[in-house]
Amino acid sequence: MTSTDTASNSSAESKLTSPWRSPTVQIVLAATLLAPLGVPLVSPTLPAFRDAFGISDAQASLLISTYFLVGIVLSPFIGMLADRIGRRTVLISCLVVFSLSGGAIVVAPSYEAVLALRIVGGTAAAGIFITTVTLIGDTFEGTRRNAVLGMNNAVLSAGAAIFPLVGGALATVSWNVPYFVYLAGLPLAFYAVRHLEEPSHERDSQGVAYLRRAVRVLSGTDALVLYGAACMTELLLFGAVITIMPFLLEGNFGMSALAIGVVLAVSETSSVVVSAKNGWFARYLSNYGLIAVGFACYAVGLFGAWLVPTPVGITLAMLVFGAGLGLSMPAVDAAISDLVSVGLRGGALSLRNSTTFLGRSAGPVLFASIAAVTGYYPLFIASAVVALAVAFFVLSMSVIRTRQITHAEEPA
Repeated sequence: MTSTDTASNSSAESKLTSPWRSPTVQIVLAATLLAPLGVPLVSPTLPAFRDAFGISDAQASLLISTYFLVGIVLSPFIGMLADRIGRRTVLISCLVVFSLSGGAIVVAPSYEAVLALRIVGGTAAAGIFITTVTLIGDTFEGTRRNAVLGMNNAVLSAGAAIFPLVGGALATVSWNVPYFVYLAGLPLAFYAVRHLEEPSHERDSQGVAYLRRAVRVLSGTDALVLYGAACMTELLLFGAVITIMPFLLEGNFGMSALAIGVVLAVSETSSVVVSAKNGWFARYLSNYGLIAVGFACYAVGLFGAWLVPTPVGITLAMLVFGAGLGLSMPAVDAAISDLVSVGLRGGALSLRNSTTFLGRSAGPVLFASIAAVTGYYPLFIASAVVALAVAFFVLSMSVIRTRQITHAEEPA
């Protein structure tokens, strides 16, 4: 039996049996769990990292920003590579590089060496994200795709909630001890060598022809809306919630870092629960409908933070905001997967990764700059209005698409 036959049989079986028994899904979810090692694990180590090398806060912050910026630039090239040589090869290679570059920081001799290793690790992390969601898009269809993408997002959110605690605990020993955790990717890479099958598909034409085809498909209104939704989600999350909310909670209510962490963890917990049920929600709403409801949740959460300016009220508001994350982000990935052929899927989802990283990089700077002029609460109101406008726009697109499909199915 050829590898193509094996992959075809595996894909066929995945449609008939529980997806959670699939080695592909198990490897994908395990790889996704490693992704939060990039920032959530590292964030608590920043003060100790600064003190160890005698650098400024701004220099220490490059440990985070360099990790994201490289992903913005290189993600499309990684996606093209995944479409050309296969998802399996890219994922396994990136797991090895991610683990070794992260683990090597334990013995890095200088500040510059740490940043260089972070750049390498950020590139590999982008490859892990792109190939994991692409493998899901290749292997599953319809509500099953939403279900697995939802669980993938739930695992990502769970890691983002847990790893700051792990990183903080290990950093009490030394700033570099948390980086030992990166080595967990090596046994996963070896397991993937034995058990991960490459999905069977014909490669689209490569080189200039590949780029022309990708630009033609991804320059339409649908693609612009989906990429815009991904970027706007991360802009609101990293700008309003992760950056501005802690300043508000500390400045207005005198909350400790631990208490602030609990409030933010509520958002992640809500995202985990709703993401895990995304496949169920997809039975009743289209992907565009889920995105629209997700942005409506963002609006309610941000508006609620202004309307009920108490720690309890803000915590409940973040619960709603997190639910929006669980609804919208898996739906964005599912809709992008539906938008392109299999041979272009890696490139299409790599652009999603670039827009995501762009929102994460720009959000903190943009929102902090605006808040310095407007204050916190007016910024929450303005953000809620923007989120609601996006929700209505995406909802109108959903209605138009539904009507087009209905008319197309009507007999002549």
